[in-house]
Amino acid sequence: MDRIVGIGLVLSAVALSPVVDGSTVMAQETMSFFLTSVGAGDGADLGGLEGADAHCEFLAYAVGAENREWRAYLSSEDGDVNARDRIGDGPWYNAEGVLIARDVTELHSEAANLTKESILSEWGQVVNGRGDTPNRHDILTGSDADGMLFDGDGDVTCSDWTSNGEGSARVGHFDRQGGGDDPTSWNSAHGSQGCSQQALRGTGGDALFFCFAADAGGAEDEEEVSLPSRQATRLPGLAR
Repeated sequence: MDRIVGIGLVLSAVALSPVVDGSTVMAQETMSFFLTSVGAGDGADLGGLEGADAHCEFLAYAVGAENREWRAYLSSEDGDVNARDRIGDGPWYNAEGVLIARDVTELHSEAANLTKESILSEWGQVVNGRGDTPNRHDILTGSDADGMLFDGDGDVTCSDWTSNGEGSARVGHFDRQGGGDDPTSWNSAHGSQGCSQQALRGTGGDALFFCFAADAGGAEDEEEVSLPSRQATRLPGLAR
């Protein structure tokens, strides 16, 4: 039941998302990185890595960026999966066509262009951070600063992204500020106080996570085509 309700909330959020103009559509079709505008709807229970990847694809489809192999930036204790190993080689660009990082090494260095203003949603919007209402800056990763599975005591991935209750997840601060062990880290600031939607929101999160195109290298070879202004692609059956 919780999963059904969660999916309904996600569908409603996507249906009410903003209209974008032609220049934004063109950028989104070459977009290879975004922060999810909404979570999967059931706290940190994302349906595992497979469900998280599917959520990335779902949101990308809504803005006409389905021509990518989307992967969630999440580590997993099952199989010792590292987030950095899931996302391809780069380069990655946001929804406005701004370069985030050229490769995995740069992504996990100070040279990466990772700020509140550059880490945009799939719609090309800045997401609420610390000082905004509501604060949504805690981002699920399960990772350390190098993008490896966080080596900590106890649960660091909310039971491999299947728990909406007990447990904890390592989170980053996409706006590079706040509290925790490493408050300015975009991918490894502190552990969450729980895995439910309520627990995640209680410390400044909303079960959001990063999505990367694992096949982003192909974007450099694509011919850029000007598109007329239009509304973003909508998912079948969704009405505004």
